[in-house]
Amino acid sequence: MECSELEFKPDWPHSARRLEAWWDCQIVDRAVIKVTAPRDAVTRREIPTPPSLEERWTSVVYVLASAQEQLLATFYGGDAFPCCFPNLGPDIFAGHLGCPIEFGETTSWLVPFIKDWIQAPSLRLDSENKWWKLTLEPTRAAMELAPGRFLVSLTDLHGGLDPVAALRDPQNPALDVVDHPDQVKQAVDALIPIWFEVYEGMRQLINPRSPGTTTWLSVWTAGKSYPVSRDFIFMISPAMFRDFVLKDLLAETDWLDRSIFHRDGPGALKQPDALLAIPRIQAIQWVPGEKIPRQPITTWIPCSRESNARGRRST
Repeated sequence: MECSELEFKPDWPHSARRLEAWWDCQIVDRAVIKVTAPRDAVTRREIPTPPSLEERWTSVVYVLASAQEQLLATFYGGDAFPCCFPNLGPDIFAGHLGCPIEFGETTSWLVPFIKDWIQAPSLRLDSENKWWKLTLEPTRAAMELAPGRFLVSLTDLHGGLDPVAALRDPQNPALDVVDHPDQVKQAVDALIPIWFEVYEGMRQLINPRSPGTTTWLSVWTAGKSYPVSRDFIFMISPAMFRDFVLKDLLAETDWLDRSIFHRDGPGALKQPDALLAIPRIQAIQWVPGEKIPRQPITTWIPCSRESNARGRRST
């Protein structure tokens, strides 16, 4: 796929080729390197802040104006690229299913609505859901401004046990996988086609005017990709990973053209064999986590070597 130059990234066609080659463990002319910095002689215009926290997250006008100012004031070096990321927080997929959302300064969280599995509602995507509309609206509005200037990202989409934990309350599923395994598996199975529906709903808005896919991780590909993640795996054993996670993770990665697995914190390191055995996970992304003593990133080089030895890229 041939990409066009972008106003904020004139050499984007070259970077797009490098990024696509990266997925295939190939190099066009050099390694992929991403650097951003404040742009010289550009002063970022202050956008009036809405009065409430929720408006700061949900006002399409404010969100897009702020994003544009950030893009204008940023230099994109190497293979970094300008991208607008419509974002309502890490658990927005559970919000699409009907969960109320509360907002903080830098993140959001959900108010669980599955009190027990006996009275659990059926899980589906309602086209009139408030949070689904507030995912599509900024995506659609960004696409009016983006062509020839910047890319637009898919929103954050945790699948599998993660939204189940958000819908149920993160403290309960650790017991549910023991006390109510069949109900948990049924909920996870029900979410697989809904995850595809949400993904495609956004991609159909983006692709006609901005080919390819990018996400919060800022890695682009010409096809369908996502940094699939299961943050809840730090709570379960490798045996439970195979029992409760592997089926839906395989469904996602088989459906996507390219997949990165997002490993969040040392607790996610318990599942190396099962993860690295999934053939359509092309890369592993690793973040050490914020709640552990700060260590040099070189501490975690063995994690990357383990992935590389199995033919996976590390980010």
